[in-house]
Amino acid sequence: MAYDTFRFEIVKALGIIAEKKGADGQPWTREVNLVSWNGREPKVDIREWNNDHTKMSRGITMTDEEAEQACMILHNYISERSAK
Repeated sequence: MAYDTFRFEIVKALGIIAEKKGADGQPWTREVNLVSWNGREPKVDIREWNNDHTKMSRGITMTDEEAEQACMILHNYISERSAK
């Protein structure tokens, strides 16, 4: 499979982390979604998308278990930071 031919489906939008204007002046959002890549099982995905989801940035894709671990690490970080 060529690198420029792949399929994706946003199975479920989980939330928007941030919004900004891209270099083209158009709105982009950093989102957390469940995404199926090339027909595979959906995974938790964090990346920036343009308004109509036709362009995307590089991002990170995680299994549910990896997402749970990331949440625990972030929760601990935020708890420690708040305690200072």
